[in-house]
Amino acid sequence: MVRSVTSFGRSGLSDWLLQRFSAIVLALYTLFIVGVLLFTPDMSYEQWSGLFAQEWVKIFTLLTVLSIVIHAWIGLWTVGTDYLPKVWLRLLYQSAVLLVLFVYLIATVRALWGF
Repeated sequence: MVRSVTSFGRSGLSDWLLQRFSAIVLALYTLFIVGVLLFTPDMSYEQWSGLFAQEWVKIFTLLTVLSIVIHAWIGLWTVGTDYLPKVWLRLLYQSAVLLVLFVYLIATVRALWGF
């Protein structure tokens, strides 16, 4: 059995399942945001801020960003392994992708909870 150390999951099946689960979370969050915008088209900053002050919205948003990170990592890892044959180039690419995704995650936590 061939296994890559840089894969997110332990196997192709787990990566596939993670991508499907993350896609469902992303779809639900998109429907939530579109619904909020459709039902309150004249939403003020105070209302928007109040919505995101609720703990469940913060958790849902964080879960969505985690899903984006997982989804993007698996997809970009696949692209890197398919199109970057040189190991050093692939590791450089994967390191850059990981750094950017980590920064996005930290920025989200800071924006939601002010850490």
